[in-house]
Amino acid sequence: MKIEDIIESIKDDNIRITDHAYEEIHNDNLSFEEVFISVVNGEIIENYPDDSPYPSCLIYGKNFKNEPIHSVWAYNKKSKASVLITAYRPDPNKWIEWKRRKK
Repeated sequence: MKIEDIIESIKDDNIRITDHAYEEIHNDNLSFEEVFISVVNGEIIENYPDDSPYPSCLIYGKNFKNEPIHSVWAYNKKSKASVLITAYRPDPNKWIEWKRRKK
């Protein structure tokens, strides 16, 4: 999976947002615009190629205020559509430089 595929689907408005993503974004006081910008300027930090029904990945990026945001996206190669599974403000106690999980 390439981040460019997800960015393209965001630009084309070819995305679906799960109920869980709506909930988490609201709970962390984020906007969808912040999440989308964090992807456009972000990087894939974990891949989940065996997820079903589509492979997914964890993306780290920053919002307009330079604050870290994580989002999990699935990508359907056939329809070129992305699914936003969740997005949240990462817990500094669980991440090293927002990119690696602490053990």
